[in-house]
Amino acid sequence: FRVQRYEKKIIFANFLKKIERLFENYTLPLPSIWHNYCHKYKKYKHFKHSTNMTKIKGKNILITGGASGIGKIMGRMVLEKGAKSLIIWDVNQQSMQSVADEFSSRGRVHIYKVDITDSQLVAQTYQQVKQDCGNVDILINCAGIVRGNKTFDQQTEQDIRLTFEVNTIAPMIISKEILPDMLRRNSGHICNIASAGGMLSNPKMSVYGASKWAMIGWSDSVRIELQQMKSNVHFTTIAPYYINTGMFNGVQSSIFPILKPEPTAAKILRAIERNNTFKGIPFGFHFIRFWQAILPLRLFDFVFGTVFGIYHAMDNF
Repeated sequence: FRVQRYEKKIIFANFLKKIERLFENYTLPLPSIWHNYCHKYKKYKHFKHSTNMTKIKGKNILITGGASGIGKIMGRMVLEKGAKSLIIWDVNQQSMQSVADEFSSRGRVHIYKVDITDSQLVAQTYQQVKQDCGNVDILINCAGIVRGNKTFDQQTEQDIRLTFEVNTIAPMIISKEILPDMLRRNSGHICNIASAGGMLSNPKMSVYGASKWAMIGWSDSVRIELQQMKSNVHFTTIAPYYINTGMFNGVQSSIFPILKPEPTAAKILRAIERNNTFKGIPFGFHFIRFWQAILPLRLFDFVFGTVFGIYHAMDNF
């Protein structure tokens, strides 16, 4: 009975921490009584993180698309956190070599030129990684593409297939290669970088959004499968808003600011360390989902699509 009460306090403490962080993000004042509650339960806050964490230090970490953008930043950060090896898969050999040279003073960096849409090459490269580095402890499926801002009737079949092959099918194939080894060890973590575009319909990004919707559905379904297996292998799904890495240059956002790469990368790694199952960035984006659930569709389209301009974000992309 005492254990159950303690666990409830842990859950409540972490709930308080999330609410406190939300207010910090939006620079809103909290009443003093809230700080008193947080202080009261502060002693429980460390419990979750000390007993149920994925450690980055001393681990082999594979990042797809790790030669640029948010993948490159996360690569630098895991080395700073003491990762045993950073393993980068990318199609751009020159960019990978540049990153390897830049990060060489921070730790071991292994680079592999891989077209992740080629399942045979993925399998071969993974076997080579195991020979060179040992087991992959953490996989971050970060590689992704977006093909312009055309309406669906103007999309080409080639662009549709390529978008799904890179954003959806490749993470599945890569994870399918690595997951069995993780299950045999009963240890490991796979993080899939999806998109807020996979949680909310948006014109002029129908194909990209569909590829990310599919990724979220797959990733969270596997998370439940692992949970039912009582496995110690973890799946984390990340759904960030637009990130200022150059991938979405020209996008305009009035309701949320474009995310800064450095803090976003740090939040993703923190979600992995805490074994979070799902993380939307920023947290406030979940409120849009709330209103989507309770408002009539036409009213939602008017308020968020027209007034706040979400449906026009891609106009100048």
